[in-house]
Amino acid sequence: MAESTPTVGPEFPVVSDQIITQKRPLISGDKHFSTDVENTTDEGSRKQSPFHRNIRVALLLATAALILGWWISATVLKATRPRWVQQTVFAWMFLLIIAFRFIPNSAVTRPVAAVWVPVVQQPWYRIPRRLRLAIGWSCLIAFILASAFGFPLSYNSDYGHRAISVLGLLVFQCGFYLSSTNRSEICWPTVVTGLFIQQAVALFVLKTSAGYSIFRYIANLAEGFLTQADVGAEFFFDAATIAKNWFFVNTLAAIIFFIATIQMLYYLGVMQWIIKGFAWFFFKLMNVSGAEAVVAAASPWVGLGESACLVKPYVDTMTASELHLCMTSGFSTISGAVLSAYISFGVPPQNLITSSVMSIPASIAISKMRVPETEEPVTRGRVIVDRGEESLEDRPVNALHAFSRGGLFGLKVAGYILTNVLIILSLVSAFNAVLTWVGRGFGIDKLTLKLILGYVAYPVTFLLGVPSPEIFTVAQLLATKLIENEFAAYTELAAIQASSNPLSSRAFTIASYSLCGFANLGSLGIQIGVLSALAPSQAKVIARMATSAMICGFIS
Repeated sequence: MAESTPTVGPEFPVVSDQIITQKRPLISGDKHFSTDVENTTDEGSRKQSPFHRNIRVALLLATAALILGWWISATVLKATRPRWVQQTVFAWMFLLIIAFRFIPNSAVTRPVAAVWVPVVQQPWYRIPRRLRLAIGWSCLIAFILASAFGFPLSYNSDYGHRAISVLGLLVFQCGFYLSSTNRSEICWPTVVTGLFIQQAVALFVLKTSAGYSIFRYIANLAEGFLTQADVGAEFFFDAATIAKNWFFVNTLAAIIFFIATIQMLYYLGVMQWIIKGFAWFFFKLMNVSGAEAVVAAASPWVGLGESACLVKPYVDTMTASELHLCMTSGFSTISGAVLSAYISFGVPPQNLITSSVMSIPASIAISKMRVPETEEPVTRGRVIVDRGEESLEDRPVNALHAFSRGGLFGLKVAGYILTNVLIILSLVSAFNAVLTWVGRGFGIDKLTLKLILGYVAYPVTFLLGVPSPEIFTVAQLLATKLIENEFAAYTELAAIQASSNPLSSRAFTIASYSLCGFANLGSLGIQIGVLSALAPSQAKVIARMATSAMICGFIS
């Protein structure tokens, strides 16, 4: 292919129109469902009668009118006017979704392509590949340096510590490159783009009130939705038990409720539309598949267990690189369900939200460097997946039936999570007991994994730019997060800040960012349990790569 022609490949893919040609949602009961309409089953592609088509149009127009009226009212009323940014984003997002049920996607894509291809794409691909990569790296480095040194000093920091932080970013990336499973297959544009987006998201959230408001609003929505499971849990227990926020009661109940909801949305065709949209965006931007794109983008809002369930029919067909990315993104973020708990520990919500959102592109870049893609994902470009249904009798009868069946599957996943968390934490305790017994022979009273990993994490903490007198304290917090969980680590951080010798502003800020994520041994059990329940045939691959994904998520 001539250099002047845009190429399709692992570097900068050109997305086919097939991914945006879906005219209707496809129910999850189809054994094969696709965003390419011409590949759907005969039953799914039957034309609707004029009566049903008119009813559908009327309902969509009525819904659009209702949303538009809500947006106008919410913008005018004084009580809701301060939230105009979030209200506008969500209202017009749904209005555009409804509009594009009547307007062909080509009405937008063709004019954009008519300008983008000759003005940007074709000239860019005329540049030699090595020069393109050099330009990308130069822009990334310039952006990082501008972010580090282009803003006034704050939190009692200095440019020396900022320089150490930049050095740490370089060292971490070199470490992932050297430990890559296949360095020759690393897609460098994905890495560069991921790191660039990470910096851009940080500036958008930290330096603009609109960015912070939008992401905080989304997190609150996710948190509010998941807490609805407490109503069902309270029926079996009581309000006092729910208020204790026990993992067995609150978290597992939220997982069962969430999975049931997702299954219902699959039946209604909503999840297929969402996956199609994410597949287009991330395939175009970062060359990742639709399934792993959805998991990565959903992790900050719904958590590592629930995010994998968003692509339940896809997990069994995922490549090793896709599975590694799905686990890495889950380990690198927190969920909206625990956001309020961390805020109660005194952690600034802006730090928590920014850290999680930044980790989306960072986890993609890191994972694709550690385990590059060497196969062809099923969901790359076109969402075509075998649901694995044995017969048409396995299809849900209606949305309520799908919701009920999803609840049963959620119960199975919750059982996997409960079992894996219990045995891993018990194993860590047993290992600590052995270490303590051995350590006493050397005159060490409390030799534990936390103490050992505190010293192991010392150079990592140094490269984060923590002031020298506080490095070991923050390193111990990181060890607590890794061995136990972030709840315990944030509890210790709150106790330190309440003591007579609190951390400095800079050390506290770095610690609050660094502890924000599910990368710990307990979550390792959750990841293995959830993904193994979703794809039993992939259990060995999942177990083999889980530790690598946890480390990548920890560094993200």
